[in-house]
Amino acid sequence: MLKNYIKIAFKVMLRNKLFTFISLFGICFTLLFLILITAAVDYSFGPVAPETKLDRTLSITMGMLETESGSNSMGPLFSPWFFRKYVKTLTTPAKISISSYFNSDVIYHEDKKIKLGIKYTDAEFWEICDFNFLEGKEYSAEEVAGTAAVAVINQRLRNEYFGDKPAVGEILEYNDKRFRVLGVVENVSILRIMPYADLWVPLGHSDTDLDFPTLIGGFPGWYAWLLAESTSDFPAIKAEFQQKLQHIEFPEGRFCKILTNATSYQEALARQFFRNEDGNIGPFMLVLLGLVAIFMLLPAVNLVNINISRIYERASEIGIRKAYGASSITLTGQFLVENIIITLIGGILSIILAAVILNIFNHSGILADTILTINYRVFLTSLGFAVFFGIVSGVYPAYKMSRLLPVEALEGGE
Repeated sequence: MLKNYIKIAFKVMLRNKLFTFISLFGICFTLLFLILITAAVDYSFGPVAPETKLDRTLSITMGMLETESGSNSMGPLFSPWFFRKYVKTLTTPAKISISSYFNSDVIYHEDKKIKLGIKYTDAEFWEICDFNFLEGKEYSAEEVAGTAAVAVINQRLRNEYFGDKPAVGEILEYNDKRFRVLGVVENVSILRIMPYADLWVPLGHSDTDLDFPTLIGGFPGWYAWLLAESTSDFPAIKAEFQQKLQHIEFPEGRFCKILTNATSYQEALARQFFRNEDGNIGPFMLVLLGLVAIFMLLPAVNLVNINISRIYERASEIGIRKAYGASSITLTGQFLVENIIITLIGGILSIILAAVILNIFNHSGILADTILTINYRVFLTSLGFAVFFGIVSGVYPAYKMSRLLPVEALEGGE
């Protein structure tokens, strides 16, 4: 039966080429936009190297400090002292890393001005991330503890500073310091905001006093990563962290309450969206699905009108089938399947167009080191969008058609 439905769907598409073009154009445009957005979101927040362990990683990035008068300070504000005293001492996570966000800067070498992003990290940073080393290796915990003048650089900085020759063992001068290069890694897109940098050096080289007792950190800001053995450890990690916060000190004297949590990327987005510390991903996903549904609703309504016109073109076919005993459920199912098939064809075309656009974008250099692709996650999401669109735009026309009486259908549906 499905084979017959597919044949009928193609016959219907060829019967009125103008309606088919309008339908496929609306479907393609809608799904193309959603596929491109999905590819960008997946690349930014999905398990892409060097963040391949996101499914087991929590982060502490943002929070809020309240005063007795009720005023508050909110943002990526916590200090290295806070992270070292209240996060690094947690026992439930398998690994804990403290790092700075990248700081944009420039260096001058052989009459060249080189822009770079520098990040200060501990040794655990390299254990949580999966960088692809082109040369050498990362710095060790002993080198971090001793504030050794060592560094890891990316491929771009190596090529601009050292040319084509190997960089391991060479000296790179930055901020009046001479760093010995230990390793070279593949470039990381700036969309991966947590690991991104061109130059990584041990924590102690930061101008920030890591041991100064304050909750508020200085520029460029700091964060902590917590790697769990499995996702089942997440509740215990969060509970242990909240227990630590029950005994927190307020060195500044003006604060009396702290609100923060260890969250996944998705929970962090939800927390910012709802402006609370629960980080409940459920309502956040409902909001996103609602926005997607609204975005798809307008083209779906237009497609409904086109489908109704197509149905009335087939009124005689409907009348004959109903006269021979076809039930409303059978006819509804047939037309719904046909609509989904047509929508899937539009979805396939939109995926092809998206692949072409993403290829052009990747080679344009608009966002350096950013490679957006249609991987299996994006493909399955796109397929889900197409099926959803087909159902939404096909349910009402199919129901309306199935309710026609045989005599009405044979008379053209009037």
